[in-house]
Amino acid sequence: MVKLFHREKNLDAFIAASVDEAQIANMLHNANWRLGDEKSWHLDQNNGQLLLTFDDGTFALAPAQIIGTFHHKDHSFMWAWDHPSVLPALKRNATTVKEFGKEQKTKELVKANIHCTEQRAWELTALAMRLNQAKGAYRVEVKPGVSLFLNFGEVQIAHEAKSI
Repeated sequence: MVKLFHREKNLDAFIAASVDEAQIANMLHNANWRLGDEKSWHLDQNNGQLLLTFDDGTFALAPAQIIGTFHHKDHSFMWAWDHPSVLPALKRNATTVKEFGKEQKTKELVKANIHCTEQRAWELTALAMRLNQAKGAYRVEVKPGVSLFLNFGEVQIAHEAKSI
């Protein structure tokens, strides 16, 4: 990981810039291939691929990393690097944030489970996106009251083959 700045007091500004970058990236994804308009999603932890499907038969496929889970009822965020349900290969981006947190001496980034808002979970996901040079950030509800926050890489778009 590249050292991006040296003073802890810049962390809030760095996270804010990360959020701006994530919002711009996701707006471009929405404009280019309709991120956010998908009818379904599937994350295959075994191959690390996020598959989004759209009503018109279009598919979007991208490598993905799990950043953490947010529990809406108690406003807790559990980092993927400590989550027992996340396979090790999908913890890389979250682990990078943990290492960054150690360098910055920031408890929020190194404590396995934190109390925060959903907005803060988005901000932490944006930070992971920036630190890992991911292409986008994504959130899905995995069960009622629990959201999964992800980063994704280069997206491939395909269309369902139509029979002639």
